[in-house]
Amino acid sequence: MAEMNDIVRVGTVTAVDGGKMAVRVKFKDAGITSGWLPVLQHIGGQVDVEDAGEHKHEAKDSVDGDCTVEKDGAHTHSATLTFWLPKINDTVITLYVPMFNGDGFVLGGLKA
Repeated sequence: MAEMNDIVRVGTVTAVDGGKMAVRVKFKDAGITSGWLPVLQHIGGQVDVEDAGEHKHEAKDSVDGDCTVEKDGAHTHSATLTFWLPKINDTVITLYVPMFNGDGFVLGGLKA
């Protein structure tokens, strides 16, 4: 069961390839740097909403957990979905497929 050792690791990003959405990670405890690891993306990760001028929305929660939103007239907001990519020196968590020389992935980042 040696394949199960070190399948989840924490390391520091040393290189970023934005085109491939991949990074290289240094694992200080083992003294090694990974190959290129794809960064796992979460659907709906970050949505940036354009400013639509001064107006308000009021959200009201109900006892059963439903939420209703009252708005002050019909209008729209345009939004942009962006993908997350760690920066050099960010701390990330990686997961490797549990087999000899298995592929790995970046699961996410840790705030310092």
